[in-house]
Amino acid sequence: MTLSASVRPPLAAEVTGKLREMVHSGEWPLNQRIPSEPELMATLGVSRGTLREAVKALAHGGMLEVRRGDGTYVRATSEMSGAARRMYQDHTEQHILEVRLGLDTQAARLAARNATKPDVASLRALLATRDAAWNRGDVEAWADADWSFHEGIARASGNPLLHELYASFGTAFHQDLLKQQRRPGFNGLPRDGHETLLDAIERRDQEAAVATVNRNLNSCAEWLAE
Repeated sequence: MTLSASVRPPLAAEVTGKLREMVHSGEWPLNQRIPSEPELMATLGVSRGTLREAVKALAHGGMLEVRRGDGTYVRATSEMSGAARRMYQDHTEQHILEVRLGLDTQAARLAARNATKPDVASLRALLATRDAAWNRGDVEAWADADWSFHEGIARASGNPLLHELYASFGTAFHQDLLKQQRRPGFNGLPRDGHETLLDAIERRDQEAAVATVNRNLNSCAEWLAE
């Protein structure tokens, strides 16, 4: 029996892949409504049934959210991120912090080994943005920059799987930052885990990088327990 050289995937799976790529590429931004059914049917050249099957698949994976009478919204940039977003709704700040401890220490160790000069320059710029936002009282911009810094460390690790896993927790970590800053006595500009971490990365000191992450997150854990 002769097998075909290539097997075309089912149309719904092909359309699902195209929709997924629109989210991945940023063509459809996070938390924004995607084009209407008629627009997508015309753009993709598919039937309503095929389109709905593809949207349903991504909604099940947590990337999209269908709101009856309102439209469909982007809720996560990947299925992994969508799953993490749903999962973290059922866990405490302490649980989130404990997961961060494992991810952040490994990201710090690898970044100290693999980060490039442009990586370090980009991370320093994010810290400057974070500091300026905190000092002017712009909490949203502060949280965005702080999260982008930590995600940037994961990216600088040189391990794309670690970065993807870390980025999948972005919504939960970002929301956790916003919760923490509302508590009395919160310090929005700790040097441990930030400036001291970046200094250690720049001089390729893996142990110092891990140590400053441990001090920062253990301090956060003690503060949350109070």
